[in-house]
Amino acid sequence: MASHRHSGPSSYKVGTMAEKFNCHYCRDALQGKKYVQKDGHHCCLKCFDKFCANTCVECRKPIGADAKEVHYKNRYWHDTCFRCAKCLRSLANETFVAKDNKILCNKCTTREDSPKCKGCFKPIVAGDQNVEYKGTVWHKECFTCSNCKQVIGTGSFFPKGEDFYCVTCHETKFAKHCVKCNKAITSGGITYQDQPWHAECFVCVTCSKKLAGQRFTAVEDQYYCVDCYKNFVAKKCAGCKNPITGFGKGSSVVAYEGQSWHDYCFHCKKCSMNLANKRFVFHQEQVYCPDCAKKL
Repeated sequence: MASHRHSGPSSYKVGTMAEKFNCHYCRDALQGKKYVQKDGHHCCLKCFDKFCANTCVECRKPIGADAKEVHYKNRYWHDTCFRCAKCLRSLANETFVAKDNKILCNKCTTREDSPKCKGCFKPIVAGDQNVEYKGTVWHKECFTCSNCKQVIGTGSFFPKGEDFYCVTCHETKFAKHCVKCNKAITSGGITYQDQPWHAECFVCVTCSKKLAGQRFTAVEDQYYCVDCYKNFVAKKCAGCKNPITGFGKGSSVVAYEGQSWHDYCFHCKKCSMNLANKRFVFHQEQVYCPDCAKKL
């Protein structure tokens, strides 16, 4: 709590003796000399310093009768010794704060009570720009990237344990990188066969349609939407001439002599018996059951 100083000799007076008095302590004559009157006794200046003077808390020397004295709560100082314990500024004519048995000026008291910067460990006082995160505070210029040491200040950052990273360093050290463009995936993204992609990079190789959340087919590390796979990649059924996509009905395929059929299209040319998983005869690019083949 701030308090004004209390100074000046209040329990004694100093003057020049005009009468015939002797020093109360050494009995020397005081007439014509400076003396001090204290507690009803007259004494010379030397005896006052020896027997009556208060001792300065700071320098531990007597506070002479001619010296200016400062006192606070039964403690005494020379006015020149009454200084701030931190900055040593003279407080003889200033307000001060007594804290933990120390005398401080108002400015240093503010600094003592201020939070300490996690970076430089110095106080953060009113007017300082600062950054606060989870109860810890930094000067703005002390909040730096743990990797590149550049000031993050009030910019975006990523915490990692006790460290903090700017966006660029976090992307370099920790972010996954898209298989296609090799740029960092900072949010969202998809994973296919344990490989990361930007959603906008995982597209059909033919029409560039986004494939995230859609049905698609992979062929030799190329990705196709259903329509492009049917139109440009899928083999055509030798029976119905439609694409064999592997989706839905007809997902089972019969292949023979370089040709392919939907399983439901693989039937005898004459009697239409389905021959999938059965014996058949292949004659002049046509499929026959064994009985029909004998009649050819």
